[in-house]
Amino acid sequence: MSTIKLYQQDVYLKECEAVILELQEDRVVLDRTIFFPTGGGQSCDLGFLGGQEVLDVSEKDGLIYHQVRSAASLKEGSRILCRIDWDRRFDNMQRHCGEHILSGICYREFGGINRGFHMGEDYMTIDISLEEDPSITEITWEMAKRAELFANQVIWSDAPVTVRRFQTRQEAEQLPLRKALAIDEEISIVCVGDIRNAADCVACCGTHPSSAGQVGLVKIYKIEHYKGMFRIYFEAGKRALLDYDKKHDRITELGIHFSAGTDDLLDKVLAQEQRAKAVKDELNTLRQSAVASRAEEIRAVLRNGDESVVFRQYDDMKTGDLFNIGKALIQELNALLLILAPAEKTLLLFSGGDPDCGSLVKANVSSYGGKGGGNPTSARAVFSKQAALDEFIRFLRSR
Repeated sequence: MSTIKLYQQDVYLKECEAVILELQEDRVVLDRTIFFPTGGGQSCDLGFLGGQEVLDVSEKDGLIYHQVRSAASLKEGSRILCRIDWDRRFDNMQRHCGEHILSGICYREFGGINRGFHMGEDYMTIDISLEEDPSITEITWEMAKRAELFANQVIWSDAPVTVRRFQTRQEAEQLPLRKALAIDEEISIVCVGDIRNAADCVACCGTHPSSAGQVGLVKIYKIEHYKGMFRIYFEAGKRALLDYDKKHDRITELGIHFSAGTDDLLDKVLAQEQRAKAVKDELNTLRQSAVASRAEEIRAVLRNGDESVVFRQYDDMKTGDLFNIGKALIQELNALLLILAPAEKTLLLFSGGDPDCGSLVKANVSSYGGKGGGNPTSARAVFSKQAALDEFIRFLRSR
């Protein structure tokens, strides 16, 4: 016994009546179905059996199982209306056929063999091996763009898409297949275009439109090396159009922001980057100057004083710059240097190694509600409460 696959007879059939043959908890077996089960790299159809939502569809040993949210209201032997989510079905048809067309072009143009196919939520990928032609060692972006153009030319020609079914390998192998068969019986061959000069001809169990024009569009996004092959990221059909819409909207927004048209937008962005880099370089120069100036101020205090603890607070500098001030003075320190970054509630400690800054922090900071650590010549203590930080500073200055 096997389920009659109505989607093989008419891929555009959206509804049908079927008899429930078997119920296995929340899995339903019908005598016939329009629901395509997951397989061949394509996700399953979704929809409804009567009023029950179909969550998953799978096939095993010729039977197709429909996973529903609840089968409690269903009865074996009863008739039920099957309805597929047509938008999902057509989306899969566009994408899967688009993949066939692009894979066929890759094979025709540079002997690329599709060794892997994935229909993801955000994009599709094909993994192309170049083993057929040793003279071709990579797929360049120019090659990919040419393949994309040829794939779209097949779509614009509205080439017929036909499905031929064979019971034996010998029969199927009479066709100009781009890929060796992996099964020996009940073989479906999908051909795009005239069989005498097909854009693609390969075994496939998926659902496809009756003509290439219904695919609408194929768009390649990028190429990357993958396990000795070349992975092509792309999209087809409505999804490719929606992706274009999204990117066009972003480009338009950027054009408005930079007061630029599409043709000169990149120049405007690059000019902005150059200006930003110049400002950043100037800022770094000023920061280095400020660090050197503050370090010299502290150096003068160290030369002229005999304090065992020197404390400085800088409200206008970040912790990283304050650390550079202390680091520049370590070799000259004969006292404990404390530098406070009040905005970040962070205290930096520096010495020539006596006292041991890291040990001093680790042994005492937790008692004041802070955390931190370091090494003998530098350490930091961080607090969430200002009062606790003030107490810790008083403790260190009173040593």
